[in-house]
This record gives sequence, C-alpha cells and structure tokens, in this order.
Amino acid sequence: MQYTNPELPEGINTSKEHPLKEFFWLTSGVIASIAALALILVLLADFIVDYIPYSWEQQLSIPFASSNDTEQTPEPVEAYLQDLADRLSSVQDLPEGMHIKVHYINKGTINAFATLGGHVFFFRGLLEKMPNENALAMVMAHEIAHIKYRHPIHGLGRGVIIGILMSVINSAMGDAIMQKFLNDAGYLTVLKFNRDMENDSDDDAIKALLSLYGHLNGADDLFLMLQRESDSNETFEFFSTHPLTEKRINNLRAKANQQTTTLASRVTPLPDAFNQWLAHQDK
Repeated sequence: MQYTNPELPEGINTSKEHPLKEFFWLTSGVIASIAALALILVLLADFIVDYIPYSWEQQLSIPFASSNDTEQTPEPVEAYLQDLADRLSSVQDLPEGMHIKVHYINKGTINAFATLGGHVFFFRGLLEKMPNENALAMVMAHEIAHIKYRHPIHGLGRGVIIGILMSVINSAMGDAIMQKFLNDAGYLTVLKFNRDMENDSDDDAIKALLSLYGHLNGADDLFLMLQRESDSNETFEFFSTHPLTEKRINNLRAKANQQTTTLASRVTPLPDAFNQWLAHQDK
C-alpha cells in the first residue's frame, strides 16, 4: 500500500466568519449565561443564604463593625450591655460559633439594631429611655433573636449572593460589589425585617426573659415608652426598622398574664453606675 501526503487546501482551519463576529457571539454567550445564573440566584436568594457559612457572614461584617467602634471603649456602658447580652445568649440557644458583640453609639437617636456577624448596636438615646433592665433585656433579646435566625443576611440576601457570584468569576469585581452594597448609605443600619421575622424574634425574646427572670413584668414598659416617644421625638427611628403593632403588644401582654409566679410584680432596676455614666455623656 502506498501512502501519500496530499497538500491541504489553504485556509481549511480558518473560519469564514470574521473573528470579531465570533468574539462577539462568544462574549454574548458568556454574559448571557452569567446573567441567567445571577437571575436564578437572586430568585433563590432566600433559600441559598441559609447555606452561606456563618464565618463568611462574620468576615463581611468586619469593616462595618470596625468603622463604628469607638477609639476609647466606654467601659461602664458597654461592659454592662455585653454582660446582659451574654446572659441572654446563654438562654437563647444560639448555634455553635455564634457570639454576640454589643456596640454603643453616643447619639441621641432612639434606636437599636442587629446586623451581620453577630453585632448589635445601641444608641444612647434609646438607653436613656429605658425604665428598667427588663425592658432593656426585651430589646436586647429581640435583636439577638434576629441574629440567631440570621435575619440580617436574609435582608441582604440578593446583594450578597450577587457579590459572591462575582467573586467566583472575578475576585476584585466581587469584592467591589460586596463592599459597595454593604457600605452604601449605611445600609447595614437600616435593615428591615418582615412581619414573620419580627414575630419570631418577639417570641424568642419572650422565652428568653422568662428563662432569665422567671416573668415578663417590665417588658411591656418598653412598648409603652416606644409609643410615647414615637409621637414626640424627631430622633425616634426604632419603628423604621421595628414596626410596632397593637397585635405585638397584645401578644406580649397575653403571655405575661399567663405567668402566675411570685416574681410577677418585680422588675430589675438598671445599675446606678450605668445611669450615672449615661447622664454625663456629651449630648
């Protein structure tokens, strides 16, 4: 058998299409695939965020938490708030590895909020209005419950998911998207939770107060104060992130009325040192 080496026609391995046209179609296909995947992830964000490791959430929160820490730690108030958070955390059955870190903000705004990574922020304006420790514990336990159920990352879910997706494709692009989303307009300070999230946090806080104090007396003092302040104070922001309804108040009172303990008439006062320290803060 005789083998030959025929001469191949010129251009056999060259496409007849213009190379820019092929590049356009390839690029368009990649972009369309990414867009389709992003859309699917956005639609499934509420489901997907449950599988984002809590350690990732903690890393995301570091720049924000660091930027809001004071240079000189206000020991009297933050130490007391952290101790209260630790006592409540011990009865709220937090997942392993989840720790609550409390921060104090010396502003007259009447608000408190929970955000990513186990961080809870309390404003001086809200602390000054607290009638007793039980009312403060109701706020604290409510915020801790938001973190326990990972409500903050659910509130940020879509932006976080897109950022994580972009990080897989291009780490610099993904990091830029994440940082812009997390820091834009102080977004982490105005997270809004839906009605089910608020109700779940209320129920968890009620259980925590019962475990810690043995009763719910003083907890409804919080709601009475909030109702009064909402009509008269321009720095009142609590309702913007924690909508209060008559149903929530009635639910708390109904559960309080079910308790028939001898401690039902007692509340725990706030420490004198705590109130004195707040009174001497710069207004």
